[in-house]
Amino acid sequence: MRKGQHRFVAGFLLFPVALYLIFVIWPYIQTFGYSLTDWKGQSQTFSFVGLDNYAKLLEDDIFMGAIWHNILFLVFIPVITILLALFFAFMVNAGGRGRSGGVSGVAGSKYYRVIYFFPQVLSLAIMAVLFGAVYRSDNGGMLNGVLIKLGLVDENNPVEWLNEPNFVLWALIAVVVWHGVGFYLVLFSAAMQSIPRDIYEAALIDGAGRAQSFFRITLPLLWDSVQTAWVYLGIAAMDMFILVSTMTAGDYGGGPDHHSEVMSTVMMRNFLLYGRSGYACAMGVVMLVLTLIVSVVMLRATRRERIEF
Repeated sequence: MRKGQHRFVAGFLLFPVALYLIFVIWPYIQTFGYSLTDWKGQSQTFSFVGLDNYAKLLEDDIFMGAIWHNILFLVFIPVITILLALFFAFMVNAGGRGRSGGVSGVAGSKYYRVIYFFPQVLSLAIMAVLFGAVYRSDNGGMLNGVLIKLGLVDENNPVEWLNEPNFVLWALIAVVVWHGVGFYLVLFSAAMQSIPRDIYEAALIDGAGRAQSFFRITLPLLWDSVQTAWVYLGIAAMDMFILVSTMTAGDYGGGPDHHSEVMSTVMMRNFLLYGRSGYACAMGVVMLVLTLIVSVVMLRATRRERIEF
């Protein structure tokens, strides 16, 4: 840099960096400090307890169960969402055949992009209300109504989708996947449109089918976008607070009988209801550490050499 440019750049960076330190880094430091105390949230006086809160977490069956639920979300949400988004993106961009024999999207692909993206414009609160009606535990619920009409469910004994321990987590996963597929379809479509059509047409001339074109051409060339999607979906799976707290039973969700608990709902309940704020801060620190570990592991696991085209 020329002489004086360092001061110029530093002058522009000083204010945003200061805001980041004050409003992002400092709250993290405060949270860790409070996690080492018996702070009750209301009182300004508290005592230092060291790592006692973290030791209690290891004996907290509800919190440990919530971690396993987050791990379940972490495994299934990214895999299902990315696979569906990749499939639909491939079909709307290269799944059809043009009139001249070239490669094009399936018929009506422009409309499919809009239809698939539509769930992304809905807020999580609207989604919770919408799927609350879908999962209603009587014959007025859309899902139960369809199953009753098909004769698969007894009208007098409808399925309790959000109150049945075996179904509640899968019902929540379905909501997240329905909401996320459209966004990642658009992300993958944008990346796919940068792939030269000549590559697909050359593969078509060589006799490659749709499956071969997808696995040999599309997926390797979209790997950077897939990696990004995997990290973002993994972070979302480690949260899940809004949907669980609004769609499931109990204070801040988690029902039935803690079968849908996630780390964030347990933390908020301890912080706002039980007055165990120091203990809740310890949960927040654990959530932060686990989310960072998940992000690093996903980036490492999905890292591969960049393919140029």
